[in-house]
Amino acid sequence: MGSKSNAAIRARLPSDAMGSDLYFAYGSNLCADRMRIRAPSARERGAACARGFKLRLDKRGGDGTAKANLHAAPRGQVWGALYALDREDWPRLDDCERGYARIEIEVISASGQRALAQTYRSDLLTDAAAATWYKQLIVDGARAHALPAEWCAWLDGLSAR
Repeated sequence: MGSKSNAAIRARLPSDAMGSDLYFAYGSNLCADRMRIRAPSARERGAACARGFKLRLDKRGGDGTAKANLHAAPRGQVWGALYALDREDWPRLDDCERGYARIEIEVISASGQRALAQTYRSDLLTDAAAATWYKQLIVDGARAHALPAEWCAWLDGLSAR
């Protein structure tokens, strides 16, 4: 499946048509403690990469600061963590991810296995900066999941206030 398919076709599927129990976390849900509060059944499944996307801190949060967001980018890639979730936890997670749409994308695990996973993206954009505490959740979560050092360094360099 090419990156254009990944971003364009899968994003149009309604959430009840998505079959995967995997969740791809790329933002503050990289923090395992935060994730378990939001979805108690969450079981870590390791690092993964979503090709055909780039990460920006530009989703308008309820507090007025920027949150992590995915954007289509043919040559891009975003690293994150996979969690397996029980079906009952998806509505809970949806409630925590207000302003985002749940989509299904293809990811590649650190071992090279391809899989479908659900994640979130938003069209509610802002020019505001992310809060420093929020960015730190992402950086600390990325390191805890042993995401590539270059990715962690890139995250650490993102602007926040």
